[in-house]
Amino acid sequence: MASLHSLPYLVALATTFSIVILCSLSLIEASNDGFSVELMHRDSPKSPFYDPSETPQQRLANTLRRSINRVNHFRPTSSFSTNAVDSEIVPDSGEYLMQYAVGTPPVKVFGIADTGSDLTWLQCAPCTECYKQKDPIFDPAKSSTYKTVPCTAPQCRTVSGQCVRSNNCEYTLTYGDGSSSGGDVALDTVTLGSTARFPQTVIGCGHDNTGVFSNKGSGIVGLGNSAISLVSQLSTSIAGKFSYCLVPFDKPDAKSKLNFGTNAVVSGPGAVTTPLTTSESDVFYTLTLEAVSVGPTRINPISAKSAEGNIIIDSGTTLTVLPSNLYTGFEAALKAQIKLPVVKDPEASNLCFYSPESTFKVPTIIAHFTGGADVTLSAPYTFLGNETITCMAFTPADDDIAIFGNLAQADQLVGYDIVKKTVSFKPTDCTKA
Repeated sequence: MASLHSLPYLVALATTFSIVILCSLSLIEASNDGFSVELMHRDSPKSPFYDPSETPQQRLANTLRRSINRVNHFRPTSSFSTNAVDSEIVPDSGEYLMQYAVGTPPVKVFGIADTGSDLTWLQCAPCTECYKQKDPIFDPAKSSTYKTVPCTAPQCRTVSGQCVRSNNCEYTLTYGDGSSSGGDVALDTVTLGSTARFPQTVIGCGHDNTGVFSNKGSGIVGLGNSAISLVSQLSTSIAGKFSYCLVPFDKPDAKSKLNFGTNAVVSGPGAVTTPLTTSESDVFYTLTLEAVSVGPTRINPISAKSAEGNIIIDSGTTLTVLPSNLYTGFEAALKAQIKLPVVKDPEASNLCFYSPESTFKVPTIIAHFTGGADVTLSAPYTFLGNETITCMAFTPADDDIAIFGNLAQADQLVGYDIVKKTVSFKPTDCTKA
């Protein structure tokens, strides 16, 4: 596990931890109607984001700081226009970096892959205003399969597009930090590897993009639930299925996988399934957490306030943000079973103990989802620490926004079926998956 010199302070800085992955187009494994994409951790030496001058502690601290506003992704806002594509996300939080290709001939593009976003967009020429980008900006005039979407097309209504300057459907995205992207809603061929091509995929061709964006990427790859997301558009081709097995952050040289279609089926011994409570109009994937167990103690909600659809599952959020009606009992059970001094830190909102991480004994923690889906969390990733202090990787929800984060999903194959509206979990060594 990574060591932190001031973990309570860092945990207070962010409720998220971002693992950035590189999806290499040369590493697609096709199998009938399924294929898998190898994923690379942001801090792998092969990653374009890798900085050899950073220490492991600095990398983790920087990642936490980048994702400090990630929770805003899940909060509604009144600042968005009602006739524009509304997707409040942190534009440069760097959760995942995915390489794909657009157009004919295909042009490789790097975009931040996000399970909580809908429209896939990239920077396009000509630019009214674009941020600096390391790779060439996509020129739709050079693609023989590129078409703008007219205002009367159903795709325009799907993305809540608008028509201002012409008959072309236009999108507008406004982000929590004031960054924005705007341009044409269009159709073009999206290629995942040399064998998986998807013609007439709806994309956003951004001609006006401002704010804090990384020059190593171009826009967003939307993997969320709504009808306009990439996985929803590919639903027929991939049978509505995708899955991932994320290698924990302390193993940056190991490979993770993002699977589609038949390759994404999660089944066999140990697999459990729970219903999605997400509606068709929602971007986020929402589950129902019925209870949490700490060792022999089961903590049930103190009320039925959020009995259904009470927690978002998100691969880009590090810590698990527990519903407020579960957190108090959860913390009390940990204190009762871990006989160590509690560290009081005014900067931190989560529980810390005075104990080196190397000798810290972690009780078994189980998340009980509806439908009998009991997910035993991987013990090494339920707490984070250094040579003196160990803190839990959980924090209370301050406004009823609860998130099942990626540390809770470590050592699990997590599969989504957007047709059956289910999420499945299976204990898996992701370094060997």
